[in-house]
Amino acid sequence: MRFRESVPVKNIKGKPIRTAALVFITALLSLTVLGGTLIVTSLRTGLDSLESRLGADIMVVPYEAATKSDLENIVLQGNTGYFYMDNAYAQEVAQCEGIGQLSCQFFLASASSSCCSIPVQIIGFDPDTDFTISPWIKKSYNKELQTLDVVVGNDLNAFVGDTLTFYGQECQVAAKLDKTGTSYDTTVFANEETIKALIRSSVDLKMNTFSNVDPDTTVSCILINADEEHTVEEIVNDINLHVKKVKAIRTKEMISGVSDSLSGVSDIIGILIGAVWLFGAVILLLAFKLSVNERRKEFAVFRVIGASRGKLAGIVMSEALLTGAIGGVIGIVIGLIAVIPFNNFIEESLGLPFLLPGAASIGAYVIMALAASVAVGALAAAVSAFRISRIDTGLILRGDN
Repeated sequence: MRFRESVPVKNIKGKPIRTAALVFITALLSLTVLGGTLIVTSLRTGLDSLESRLGADIMVVPYEAATKSDLENIVLQGNTGYFYMDNAYAQEVAQCEGIGQLSCQFFLASASSSCCSIPVQIIGFDPDTDFTISPWIKKSYNKELQTLDVVVGNDLNAFVGDTLTFYGQECQVAAKLDKTGTSYDTTVFANEETIKALIRSSVDLKMNTFSNVDPDTTVSCILINADEEHTVEEIVNDINLHVKKVKAIRTKEMISGVSDSLSGVSDIIGILIGAVWLFGAVILLLAFKLSVNERRKEFAVFRVIGASRGKLAGIVMSEALLTGAIGGVIGIVIGLIAVIPFNNFIEESLGLPFLLPGAASIGAYVIMALAASVAVGALAAAVSAFRISRIDTGLILRGDN
């Protein structure tokens, strides 16, 4: 046993260039598996989080807003913006058949605040009717928001007890929300009284381009859940047919663009992983094959001094396992460093929701990546180990004399 344990280590140390090449390849394999899996999983988790945060079947917005290309950016990507319509439309929409739940929201783009280096999106909601934001906020803050109380997204540099100033109004941070991997991580939430006060202040200070906006008689959008007796499509068609100057949109239609982008990114990552693995497996197979050919005399000498064919095969397999483990660990460390600290940058670069999985899931992916990189090296080495078991010792030694 000592023979099999010591010789592989000495062989690895004695051939640093060959060892470095094998370690590099296995590191690349584990890096692509772990990094690719983390990115795809985080994108899918982020999309699920976005869908749950929207929390409504239908969104009704002013018709002009529905025709603008930045509507999806404001709602899904968190780009700062706003649009308003008379709340009489909300009363008119409420008369349509099939309305199970209905609540209004208010959008406001802030100027640079003390919590942010860039403007942030502020969303106001009515706690009495809201069914999308309130259940989520209650996980972090199970109290009633007072006037000028705000709840901040996880990525904002603000904490409970801080005071933030928006349009001359000092707001108290009541809670900080959990990470979602969506635009809501850089959004500020407030109740109806607070958002109306902020809109009124922004108009008084002439800090926004809109004018003649009365916050007491305007809303930005209407969120609707269908009742059990009507389909979403029926309600959308009814609203668009009978309520003028508004546009009803299925929220899933808004998400479909994000979902299509996610599918495209996932496919590209999958192709890259497959290509890297195919390339890596071929290179490992050739590397071990060349290594065995170079060491045929060495293995023949081992046979002469009493080493069995199984021990020779064991040497090659042990070397493969060692280099695979070392390379796998290196690739995993690089993958974790490349993805976890830079998850916000990845989200911004891809323009898609991005939410890292939990520690347990990441641990499982680490084990999977390590096992996969070691396994592919071992399989490549197994082919060479089989060749070793069939070498003719006498013929090799005679041929070298």
